[in-house]
Amino acid sequence: MLQIVSLCITIPVLAVLCWTDCKYRRLPNLYTLGLAVLGLVWRLAFGGLAGLLDGILGGLVCALFLLIPFLMKGAGGGDVKMIAAAGIFTGFRYCVAEMLFVSLTGLFLGLGMLVFGRVRSSRLKHWLRTLFDWRYDRKEGAEKIPDKSDERERVPFGVAIALGTVFTLVYALYVETPA
Repeated sequence: MLQIVSLCITIPVLAVLCWTDCKYRRLPNLYTLGLAVLGLVWRLAFGGLAGLLDGILGGLVCALFLLIPFLMKGAGGGDVKMIAAAGIFTGFRYCVAEMLFVSLTGLFLGLGMLVFGRVRSSRLKHWLRTLFDWRYDRKEGAEKIPDKSDERERVPFGVAIALGTVFTLVYALYVETPA
């Protein structure tokens, strides 16, 4: 029952975050941090101190999931805050499912955008060659990459986080509902 209410609380905020990420490639702090605070209040109100600590731990684990891409400038700070807020709602118990669903939806979103020409593959090619081709000139390759301000260079990962969160909450509802 709590997952249904969690879905009702999160879906409107996640929809706004998806819209702003698709339109402006930004995830405003007002919504990401607001969702996190709302999740903490929700956890404290219906789970007590144990629920609050579970939410904080889930948020931290999910934020750590995007730490390496963030440090490599592959993910933005808004993405990290948004997945932390989602982790607060899903909690530690479902944070692995959250990361799995977010990864899969991000993969399918990125592939779909590549197929339909909504995103360029130059940055992906550069990263893959940097990782796997020891002869590749990283400095020269980095100069050929278009500027990050170009909309066709970035996948709106907030959409993947939002869909992954909804899938996780539905999964949690399914797991906890007796047959």
